[in-house]
Amino acid sequence: MNIQNPLQAGDKVLVGRSLITIDTDFADSLQPGDEVLGIASTGQIKLIPHNVSVAATEAVSAALSAFSQMGLVSNGSITDFFDQAATLLADDSVFEQITVVNRGDVEQAIAKGRSTTRLVMDQKMRQEMIVALQMWRDLPGAHMKAMRTIEHQGWALEEWEAPLGVIGFVFEGRPNVFADATGVLRGGNSVVFRIGSDALLTARAIMSLVVSPALVSSGLPVGAVVLLDSPEHAAGWALFADDRLALAVARGSGEAVAQLGAIAQQAGTPVSLHGAGGAWMLVTESADVVRLYEVVRHSLDRKVCNTANVFCVARSRAKELCDVINAAAINASQDRGTEPIVHVVGDARDFFSACLEEDIEALAKEWEWENSPEFHVVLVDDVAEAIDLFNRYSPQFIVSVISESSHDHEQVWNSAAAPFVGDGFTRWVDGQFALLRPELGLSNWQNGRLFARSGVLSGNSAFTVRMKVRQSDADLHR
Repeated sequence: MNIQNPLQAGDKVLVGRSLITIDTDFADSLQPGDEVLGIASTGQIKLIPHNVSVAATEAVSAALSAFSQMGLVSNGSITDFFDQAATLLADDSVFEQITVVNRGDVEQAIAKGRSTTRLVMDQKMRQEMIVALQMWRDLPGAHMKAMRTIEHQGWALEEWEAPLGVIGFVFEGRPNVFADATGVLRGGNSVVFRIGSDALLTARAIMSLVVSPALVSSGLPVGAVVLLDSPEHAAGWALFADDRLALAVARGSGEAVAQLGAIAQQAGTPVSLHGAGGAWMLVTESADVVRLYEVVRHSLDRKVCNTANVFCVARSRAKELCDVINAAAINASQDRGTEPIVHVVGDARDFFSACLEEDIEALAKEWEWENSPEFHVVLVDDVAEAIDLFNRYSPQFIVSVISESSHDHEQVWNSAAAPFVGDGFTRWVDGQFALLRPELGLSNWQNGRLFARSGVLSGNSAFTVRMKVRQSDADLHR
């Protein structure tokens, strides 16, 4: 709702099934032209300042205009965009300008006590972005592709993979999202994104020094990639409330992502949410200890969504297997000069000298850590019990089975509600690593089952289907 006559303290607003009483602070913050957004599923109200609302509306309008032009753009021009963006990022003089700005972002984040783990624009991040852009460059053009033809008597039906529209993104504050977000151009889409405020200065530099020049020189419409240039959380709310988006993608913390998803769904926009994770590893009685050590170590090397969060360990070999897990976790901690933090359930406490005891329900918690690997350990009698715990308490995301028994692997594959199933380290779930396509997010996997498409949402998987009929019989009727 647009506020022309501001709400007063004590006014009541029905949001979904909740009757919200406007408090004094909220009422005093309202200015003419501001918008109040009610989130029906949570019973919350949010204030969107007028200038933020205007910025979001203008950003989507620019991207919508660009999308209408993308149908006239050749696949060669799209390929040229990615090639030029990669070349510009590989230019040391360009990169030095970006890093100078990035250092300012990092300094501000440190002053605020924020994490800078994924904020620093270092050589490793630069190279990963270049590789990602080159991956998009080298993929076959696909922004209008024939899928199949169904022949009938006197006519034929053609199905075509077609661009989806304007994709809206809200990303956490890390600079490498450009390589992910611009991937939607490969499918003929356009994009508006808001990046976390910690990385906003860096984002502006990348837009001005890499993305915008590459758009212009390749002949793509300049609105094909739009940065919603606002540090306010309200910018994300305003963006996802715009019903002109074809798809809304959010990545970040669980609560914030869920809130954004609710806003987009309320506007009637399909969503791809990626706000929780935490992988599970099922360690059976036939597990090979050498393999176990390595896969645990590489599953705890950094905290991201695919980091190992819960270990279900066979009770029959608990001492030996827990010792290996502990040793591997200590090894993973050494580069940071820290020690692992182990949370145990029940009798798992007997096998760790330093641990924190938890109830079984705690297995549902995803540990968020910076430098000290943190995880749960629970003992199980058999694979069936481990699967039951996974299906009840996990986010139904990634499960890895460490076992020498093919029966164990088959049992987990058939019964675990996980879209991503492996037999080694958990951190393989990544579009760029596994599919050679940078990911936009992990799409709608929260219930352990996916509809039709891969759970890794990539730039060229954001498409719709159009149908075209070719009628040879003029007298065709039904």
